[in-house]
Amino acid sequence: MAESFKRLHAIGAEFDTTSAIYHAAEKVRDAGYTNWDCHTPFPVHGMDKAMGMKKSWLSAFVFACGLTGFITGLLLVTVTSFGLYPTIVNGKPNDWTHGAGAMQFFFPVMYELTILFSAFGAVFGMIIRNGLPKFHHPLFNWSRFAKATDDKFFIIIESSDPMFSETKTKAFLDSLGGKHITPVFDHE
Repeated sequence: MAESFKRLHAIGAEFDTTSAIYHAAEKVRDAGYTNWDCHTPFPVHGMDKAMGMKKSWLSAFVFACGLTGFITGLLLVTVTSFGLYPTIVNGKPNDWTHGAGAMQFFFPVMYELTILFSAFGAVFGMIIRNGLPKFHHPLFNWSRFAKATDDKFFIIIESSDPMFSETKTKAFLDSLGGKHITPVFDHE
């Protein structure tokens, strides 16, 4: 029988305190690693800065989707009210020469489509950005990683990082004070 092939996904290290992982994250950032992450049981104030994370593109995507919804709503109500089904509202014809008599009634449609498109942009943008759906992550193969939701802090440096070297990365994490430094494989 052929032995199953194990591909190294990352090397993980465990830390006991928030200050230990915060300072370790700063050192990993300063060392030049790019494909790594911190896992903590609760949000740690300033961790994004310590990791060197930049602003997400998601807000610009949501804004573009909201603007698309607004323009769609504006086109929907103007084309139907002025072109396809012109109506008389408050005794005023609905055309641009007499002033748009029902422009205030356009607002709910434009507002709702702006919100709807923005919400879809946020949800689907987040799904795309996070690489979902992902039904299993290799970190769940590491038995100690279950403590990430309890009382331990972890730094994971992925093997896809350009600076990754199994021996050097292990030694680096050890120099940061990491405990239980463990290689994490794609499949156990």
